[in-house]
Amino acid sequence: MDQLAKPNHKPGTARMLSIIPGLGQFYNGQLIKGILFLAIAILFIYEMITYGISAFTGLITLGEVPGEDHSLFLMIQGTIQILVTVIFVTFYFFNIYDAGKVAKNRKLGLKVNETFGELFSNIYLNGFPYLLIIPAYLFMIFAIVFPVLVTIFMAFMDYDFMTTPPFNLISWVGMENFADIFFLSTFRDAFFSVLSWTIIWTACATTLQIVLGVLTAVVANQKFIKGKRIFGVIFLLPWAVPAFITIMTFSNMFNDSIGAINTQVIPFINNLPFVNIGLIAWKTNPFWTKVAIIMIQGWLGFPYIYVMVTSILQSISEDLYEAARIDGANAIQQFKSITLPVILSVAAPIFVTQYTGNFNNFSMIYLFNDGGPGSAGGGAGQTDILISWIYKLTTSGTPQYSMAAALTLIVSLVVISVSLIVFKRTNAFSMEDV
Repeated sequence: MDQLAKPNHKPGTARMLSIIPGLGQFYNGQLIKGILFLAIAILFIYEMITYGISAFTGLITLGEVPGEDHSLFLMIQGTIQILVTVIFVTFYFFNIYDAGKVAKNRKLGLKVNETFGELFSNIYLNGFPYLLIIPAYLFMIFAIVFPVLVTIFMAFMDYDFMTTPPFNLISWVGMENFADIFFLSTFRDAFFSVLSWTIIWTACATTLQIVLGVLTAVVANQKFIKGKRIFGVIFLLPWAVPAFITIMTFSNMFNDSIGAINTQVIPFINNLPFVNIGLIAWKTNPFWTKVAIIMIQGWLGFPYIYVMVTSILQSISEDLYEAARIDGANAIQQFKSITLPVILSVAAPIFVTQYTGNFNNFSMIYLFNDGGPGSAGGGAGQTDILISWIYKLTTSGTPQYSMAAALTLIVSLVVISVSLIVFKRTNAFSMEDV
């Protein structure tokens, strides 16, 4: 033992004293730590008196005098105060835990850091990783958690073009925005129309790019294929060109009247025997617009899958295929029994992220035809997905921020729930050896 055991030193007393941060540390003989903990508590109390109470009040009332009180700023200040309070509460319970743990060590005669030098040495030797992690966590709280909380709060307000602060006050409306989405005819019809198309778009576009990526990788990695590097370069071209440029180029190519598809490709196909395809309304007919953007996304997305699957295929032992051929398995059976299971075991998390990514693929929808043609109601176009509809709700001439926030929460819940279910069912993040 490093110090004399003190059987009468009571951890319970240390924890009880730590109800006032620092006193438990004083009881344990840790003067520097006690002063530090007590100073943090005093600073928080001072902050609450000078700023925190008014911030919480503003969050609850969202202002009382139009033109003077800015409801949005009050909500943001209150949200920041919630985060600061949560951080202090976390520190507060750590202070109680620390006092009890140190008291227990002192009772057993284990080493306890009392002087500043011992405390600094212990932090440097044993707590250095925490010194690096804590700033990252604090940054994460204010860079990620803070915007999420603001969005959540906004979903329960009536923040729209009629209540724009500071000339008007925002108020809490509870579940009204969510009720409007599901029960108000204008938004209900638009929501279910956009949601159904979002699901179809996600399933079709992502499945197409995955199938193309796996297919091209499997074919290009066959032994009888010559010039594999040339194929690799060609397949990577859609990935190498910025998606913004590619989408805008395809948007012009699919123009109904002057686009290359209608003026050159379709007439060329019509020259083939027994083929007669009329001009297609790619950008004025919602059905054909949907077909076009699904095909374009397949083109844009398959190179990434191709590269990933190619690396997976190179790790599969040739002995497995040789044994399968000896057993009489044909190429399709080898793919189903060897290639596909290995690909899925490695790439399942990536495939899931492809689906969730396309669920929120704003660029493809917006750049190709701005969510058109036609209207699905509620400010949404016939080819708008949820994320592009949310964008329109916040940027139109009559913005509806709270409705957009409510839709954002619904989208987030769908994406997170589906992702967690798929990850769990596929054991995507299991670290155990199979």
